[in-house]
Amino acid sequence: MESAEIARRFLRFFEERGHTAVPSASLIAEDPTLLLVPAGMVPFKPYFLGQQKPPYPRAASVQKCVRTPDIDEVGKTTRHATFFQMLGNFSFGDYFKERAIPLAWELLTKPESEGGFGFPEERLWVTVYHDDDESYDIWHHKVGIPAERIQRRGLADNYWHMGVPGPGGPCTEIYYDRGPEYGRDGGPVADENRYLEVWNNVFMQFQLGTVRSKTDFDIVGELPAKSVDTGMGLERMAAILQGVDNIYEIDTTYKILDRAAELTGTRYGRDERADVSLRVVADHVRTGVM
Repeated sequence: MESAEIARRFLRFFEERGHTAVPSASLIAEDPTLLLVPAGMVPFKPYFLGQQKPPYPRAASVQKCVRTPDIDEVGKTTRHATFFQMLGNFSFGDYFKERAIPLAWELLTKPESEGGFGFPEERLWVTVYHDDDESYDIWHHKVGIPAERIQRRGLADNYWHMGVPGPGGPCTEIYYDRGPEYGRDGGPVADENRYLEVWNNVFMQFQLGTVRSKTDFDIVGELPAKSVDTGMGLERMAAILQGVDNIYEIDTTYKILDRAAELTGTRYGRDERADVSLRVVADHVRTGVM
């Protein structure tokens, strides 16, 4: 499935369920606390904080993003990049966990012939914030995920914020098991190269003040309304649905990788050290152009 079709299916699915499709905002952030947009929720931050009234109760978008905290991992892993596109659905006080979780599951598991992505249910694992019993119960009792495929994690993995003062909250993530050839058994807590994160549901309910690190921040109060911010990485989805090993080999990136190999007189796939360098070049060229 081409990347463009993945994006079309995502937007169509949520438009049919009452969401307004919103174009991607500029990569240059209007937020004075940011230089570039690092996540799909950034253009909607004033709505989450109650600074502006949203013109719609639900939205969906395919947002261009640049994120650099993991820049040293680019090229070395199968899943890290600086530029990526984030597919997201958002609720501004309209629905919360009880609706967001089943929506994500429905789109991922619905057959391709019916407009979904056709993921086998038995290949999907989920994580929840360690004390989020509500999300656990929805996954286990409403969606039907077996308890052994639901794992609890702490602040570092299942709590999301922008890295600066603003909205934040606990999250639940969905992972795809790529199989034993990609790593160890044991779910996402054991190996995130084998178990690839494809979807993050963030439950925006707190306003954060000082943010000292991913796991060290001050919660100064609750947001005006409990809202939803989700993100599904287009490149990671494309890698799975196109049957390739990593995000650099998908339809929107491989041509850059191939051209970099041609210009440097190398061939991708022959030498791991050269492959890492080629992936770094392809990533940085793509980001720089965007």
